[in-house]
Amino acid sequence: MNMSENIYSVSQLNNATRQMLESHFSQIWLMGEISNFTQPVSGHWYLTLKDENAQVRCAMFRMKNLRVAFRPQNGMQVLVRANVSLYEPRGDYQIIIDSMHPAGEGLLQQQFEALKMKLAAEGLFAQNLKKNLPHFSKAVGVITSSTGAALQDILHILARRDPSLKVVIYPTAVQGKEAVAEIVQMIELANARQEVDVLIVGRGGGSLEDLWCFNEESVARAIFCSTLPIISAVGHETDVTIADFVADLRAPTPSAAAELVSRNQEELLLQLRHQQQRLDMAFDRLFSEKSQGLKQLIFRLQNQHPQNQLHIQQTKNEQLAQRLQFAMLRQLEKIQQKLTALSLRLAQNPLPYCIQRHQQQLVQLQGRLHLVQTVN
Repeated sequence: MNMSENIYSVSQLNNATRQMLESHFSQIWLMGEISNFTQPVSGHWYLTLKDENAQVRCAMFRMKNLRVAFRPQNGMQVLVRANVSLYEPRGDYQIIIDSMHPAGEGLLQQQFEALKMKLAAEGLFAQNLKKNLPHFSKAVGVITSSTGAALQDILHILARRDPSLKVVIYPTAVQGKEAVAEIVQMIELANARQEVDVLIVGRGGGSLEDLWCFNEESVARAIFCSTLPIISAVGHETDVTIADFVADLRAPTPSAAAELVSRNQEELLLQLRHQQQRLDMAFDRLFSEKSQGLKQLIFRLQNQHPQNQLHIQQTKNEQLAQRLQFAMLRQLEKIQQKLTALSLRLAQNPLPYCIQRHQQQLVQLQGRLHLVQTVN
């Protein structure tokens, strides 16, 4: 025995095998017949898928099988999407199922996923390419069966919510061999005529096969190329088609589509009243502002009027005259006060006495002058 060779334990072998299986067989499609189906209290499903030559054990855990729309039965042919794995403790190779469909629907689902992936890669589902619905439609086109319940639901809701809305019906088959070509033709016709503002394309509920025309590539491309905005309204809320992904807006039902394109008259009246109230308030506010501005302008004009200016100047002149008169009176009072003071001084020192005193002073000065001259 060559000890340089790798020696695996059983656990290592099972672990390596599990990793290899999961990496090489991730998300495969597998078709087979159900046998040995069981559902224990855990809610998980355990079953065997087989064909005429082989079989394999499978498990579908509760969180996954809650989405399956039917109850699996032994002997039923199904198509499953699954991962291949290995239960290491026992070394049992098994299939872990993600989704399950009856074999016929399973093939259609596989085609659906393939086309969805293709169109998504081309950008047909891009949100930035979606067209906005008009706020107020004057006319709506309906592409559906002229005898189906979906059309009656749409017409009933439009008549109740917005009787003034014009409705143009573009009748088509909505299942069968002719449906695809007729739907494409009516989309192109509506775009050529340009007599409506928006299109509703859809039908009532049905099986996957019944709705399949809305999963066809030609219908998807016609919707994408439409210059008119299109609302898809196919089946019930749980039904999803390729048309829903391409359309500018998806409505869960035809009735919901009718509500999306119509204006509720009562709601519209309430909105109009609200807008009228806002306009009235805005007008009152504007009128008040302009009135105040006009009053200020009139006041300024009155102040600048020549007669008003003359009156202001006269008032100023009168004020100046009063101030001048007051100043003159103050000056006269000061002069009077000085004269009074002089009179008082004169009364205290009589004039003859003052003259005699000054004469004596003069004689004294002359004597002193004579003495000085004699000495010299």
